[in-house]
Amino acid sequence: MEASVAKHNNNNNGNKQPLVQQQQQQEFALVSVTELASSSSPPSSPSSPVTARFGADNGVAELRFHRDSKSTGAAAIVVELQDAQLIKLGPVQSICISDCSSSDTVKEKYSRGVTIQFRNEEESKTFHCSFQQWKKQGIVQGASLPNGVIEPTKSKFDDKIESSSAKMYFHYYGQLLHQQNMLQDYVRTGTYYAAVIENRADFIGRVVVDVGAGSGILSLFAAQAGAKHVYAVEASEMAEYARKLIAGNPSLGDRITVIKGKVEDVELPEKADILISEPMGTLLVNERMLESYVIARDRFLTPNGKMFPTVGRIHMAPFSDEYLFIEIANKSLFWQQRNYYGVDLTPLYNSAFQGYFTQPVVDAFDPRVLVAPAIFHVINFTEIKEEDLYEIDIPLKFIASVGARVHGLACCTVQRWLTTAPGAPTTHWYQLRCVLSQPLYVMAGQEITGRLRMVAHNAQSYTIYLTLSVKMWGPGAEQGGILQTESCKLDLKEPYYRMSQPQAYTMAQDQQPHQSIHSQDINIQADDLEEPELIQHLSQNLDAQLQ
Repeated sequence: MEASVAKHNNNNNGNKQPLVQQQQQQEFALVSVTELASSSSPPSSPSSPVTARFGADNGVAELRFHRDSKSTGAAAIVVELQDAQLIKLGPVQSICISDCSSSDTVKEKYSRGVTIQFRNEEESKTFHCSFQQWKKQGIVQGASLPNGVIEPTKSKFDDKIESSSAKMYFHYYGQLLHQQNMLQDYVRTGTYYAAVIENRADFIGRVVVDVGAGSGILSLFAAQAGAKHVYAVEASEMAEYARKLIAGNPSLGDRITVIKGKVEDVELPEKADILISEPMGTLLVNERMLESYVIARDRFLTPNGKMFPTVGRIHMAPFSDEYLFIEIANKSLFWQQRNYYGVDLTPLYNSAFQGYFTQPVVDAFDPRVLVAPAIFHVINFTEIKEEDLYEIDIPLKFIASVGARVHGLACCTVQRWLTTAPGAPTTHWYQLRCVLSQPLYVMAGQEITGRLRMVAHNAQSYTIYLTLSVKMWGPGAEQGGILQTESCKLDLKEPYYRMSQPQAYTMAQDQQPHQSIHSQDINIQADDLEEPELIQHLSQNLDAQLQ
């Protein structure tokens, strides 16, 4: 065929036809196509030469691959565009992925992949453009079908996340300066590197999916560890930078495919043996990426596949920090002015005072401000359901180690080997504290109870409801009830980034000398891990690498 694209007019009679049938059929001469292997069939050998034809039968936009441009039906590979995606693997190579049903009677669905080899880069670009045009005409605008009309579809992500929040979120992570901020968190990056390289036996010869790949750094780590192939899924514009970075490392890049899209929407040509991701936000759950990580598990991971990380833990303890409390309370003093350019601001003072206490505080604090040993809540990523992350309810129970004024609840997270605990090397997550507008008074040995409830909202974060209560203490306490209770409501989306170094610790007058609670007291439990013996070994290796 001399021309790279042959077009045929089928709509010269001026009659009104279904939308996709108004499009001209398009044919492309290809070097070859290869249908990827499924679990039940061997890979087909490349067919050459091949003709790809866009068209519409019964109003359904289709792409057909023929060994001979004159052939029909039986020898063709047929792809319905409404469920298909086209991914560029190289300048002259792409892969077309679509959803298929195993039979008319069986509802089971699977993904089908066809590798396409073009004659040159220009024809590849033209084919991609035509693919998107046919798909858009057939789906977005609607087409007549035997069973109705194709309606515009929203992804699961779009259904639960406000569009303005998603836009800002992907804009933020699409910028290199924010990726640099995370890459320069050497505790974070170095720990992930150690976890992958020290477990290279899990990666060698395996298919890996990097969920929310960002710059692609974890994909490159997986390739270094010997992965057979890595699919780096990234929804923001950072996907283009990831392609550049990976292309600049050709010894690794030939085993990495960057796919731009949300894990809720994209299709992959094969199942993954391993999922790797950095899904942790402030307080573990902020930004709601854990849900995407779980969705990726359900969509892409083989039944015996592994997840890096496997578990996350939220550690909590009551704290006493007079400096912080006074700092927040004093912010509202502005509203005590009675003559602000002739205006009395005091009617808004109480609202402003309470408003400042709705912000969780993100900073690094001295572990000695903790007044009781920490407890923790485990989230097992291999077992939890997506819906379980919509609302997280954690009962609280502590025994005060010292007498103090309790100003709220301090939180940090542990993600397998990675910790944000106070006293540990600082990460870009820091720690988080929920501050009460009215402190509680406790004595050493007194019981503190309460509840931490986190409810997801559509701005990709959580509303936090915290209640702390002090039970009666001393003789006759078993007959007594709650002595003092305080509650607060905070928005995890709008924290107060304090980012100051921990204040010098000063013992209050009613406090007794006590053994401080160090970050070393926050240990990863053996039953949370597959290989707990690696922790110390990994820590030693990481220390050596970062020196």
